[in-house]
This record gives sequence, structure tokens and C-alpha cells, in this order.
Amino acid sequence: MSWTRAAGRLMAGILTLLVAQTALVQTALAQNKVNLGYTRLATDIGLYVADKRGYFKVEGLDVNFVLFDSAARMITPAATGDLDVVAGATSAGFYNAVARGIDLRVVADKVSTPPGRTSQTLIVRKALVDSGRFKTLADIKGLKVANSAPGTAAMASLYKMVERAGLKISDVELVSLGFPQQVLALSSGAIDLALPAEPMTTEAVTKGYGVKVITDDEAYPYHQIAVLFYSGKFAKEKPEVAHKFLKAFLRGVRDHNDALDAKGNFTGPKGEAIIAILNEYTTIKDPAFYRSFPLAFCNPDGTIHLDSLKNDFQVYKEAGLLEGTVDPLKPIDTSFLDAVLKEIGPYKKAN
Repeated sequence: MSWTRAAGRLMAGILTLLVAQTALVQTALAQNKVNLGYTRLATDIGLYVADKRGYFKVEGLDVNFVLFDSAARMITPAATGDLDVVAGATSAGFYNAVARGIDLRVVADKVSTPPGRTSQTLIVRKALVDSGRFKTLADIKGLKVANSAPGTAAMASLYKMVERAGLKISDVELVSLGFPQQVLALSSGAIDLALPAEPMTTEAVTKGYGVKVITDDEAYPYHQIAVLFYSGKFAKEKPEVAHKFLKAFLRGVRDHNDALDAKGNFTGPKGEAIIAILNEYTTIKDPAFYRSFPLAFCNPDGTIHLDSLKNDFQVYKEAGLLEGTVDPLKPIDTSFLDAVLKEIGPYKKAN
């Protein structure tokens, strides 16, 4: 065999090996890619920190953030497997999907409302207060109120607020708008009240568009506002990746909690570092903004309030939004959370 022919065969063998190695690397990258649906809220902080501080990368994950204006709109892509993880609220649409046999799982807390830790605030258009049309919560009757989408956890909060006023939900006119659009509609006078989440709540108030009326922790304490969902495909086909994702997420949530005082206010250098991350990942770029209000509660152990989920389910049922029959706790899957907590232990606030 000539030297040229031998060299040619050697080069061909090397190229074949390189192609095979490249294919393996591409397969590994695809295996470790996670498509995440989120709504760019302050309470997505655990995800932002995990991304910014490299916790996802430490776990070998490539997380693709996909922006939506409502968690309800993430259900279909999660059901088809186009989204692996959803950061958002349970909804009537979610339970309807589960009733149809679609595998969607609630795996951990994202945000809840223990007393003193607000997630959403009912805001009334300032002109209505100035004119005297709106004086107390009971004056909500007959007004146009924006909610993120029908059959959401925010809707359950609104039900509680309306009940507190001694009214029924039929006494108000509901309008479905994403959180950012609620602020714009309030400023233009297209709606009378809104129920946004931070940072949109403080933005609306500081710009003079609205006045705070009541918070969700007052009307509905320990409400499980939002959770992390896994698509069934993701949970079954990538269990190790699912475990690693939740581990990185909880590391981010714990860093966030380390930066807060007991009332949810940022404090010290750790607080400034988390504020910088919020300014980078949300639409608010002013560091002083996130120092101006207590942050909502993101559970550092990921614990889910099951009673709250059952109560929300009943609200959707009474509103006639549910199709079929399903146990509201059927989608709960704490196996990933249990495994992660066994590995990293319960949260202890760092000094």
C-alpha cells in the first residue's frame, strides 16, 4: 500500500471519528437543553439568579427562556412538549388539559402569599379616587377590572377580593389582559381596576396611574399564586435533567431569600447583587425601584400549598370553566423536589 493511500485512509478515519464525536456532542447538548416558559415577573427571580450565576451551567444545562404574557398561554406548548418547564400559575386550562389525559405536573412552588408578603395588588385608576367615585372596596361594583386571563390563580385572588366587598364576581366587568398591558390600559382609562404582579404594580403606582386598594395576602393568605410545571415528556424522558433544573432553581431561590430581611425587603450587599440581576432580567432598570417594596415570597424549599390549589380549583369549577372531571391533586408530583431536598437539605438562611 502506498504512503499516500495509507495517509488518505488515516485522514478518512480521523474525519469519521470527528463526525461521530460531533454528533455525540450535539446529542448531549440537545439532551441537556431545557425550554422554559416564563412571564418576566420579579417572582421569576430564582430562574434569573440560577441563569446569571451559572447554576444551570454547573448542572450542564442549556436553558432557553421563552417569554409569554400569561401562564395560561403556556399550557398548550407544554402539553405538546415544546416547553419543558413552565413558571406560572395553575389555571382552568391546566386542569382541563389534565382531564383530557395530558401529562402536566406541578413540581414546586414559585410564589405564595404568607401574610405580609404580597404577590399581586388590586389597583384602582387614580381619577376614580380623585373624583370620589371610588372610596372603598365595595365601590368596585359595576367597574371594569383587568385580570391576566380567565380561570387563573389571579382570578381566584380577585374572587376573594370581590367576596370581601360583599359582592359577587358578576357584579364587575372582567377584562383579560396580560400584566404589562394592564398598566397601559389603566393609564389610558380603558379599565378601572387592575390586578398586576410586580414589577408592574409599583410601576403603575409610582407613575400615578393607580392607587392601591387591597393586596392578595390580605384577601387570600397562603395563596399558591404560581408554581413550576414540568411537561410529562420532560419528566419521563429527561429525569436527570429535570432533577438538575430544580436543584439549580432552588439554589437561585435561596440566594434571593438570603438577600431579604424578614419582611421581604432587600438588605446589604447581597440585596444589591440580587437587585442588579432583577434590573438585568426584567423591564425595570432602576435599582431604587426594587428597594421600594417588599418582595413576594418564593419558598426556598419549594413547598406547595395544596389546600390553596384545591380552593382555586373550586373557584374554576363554580365559574363553569372546567371540562371533564379530575382530582385537583392528581397533577402534583413532588418526587423531583423530594430528591433535590434530600441532596441539598432544608434551607438555612446564610449570614
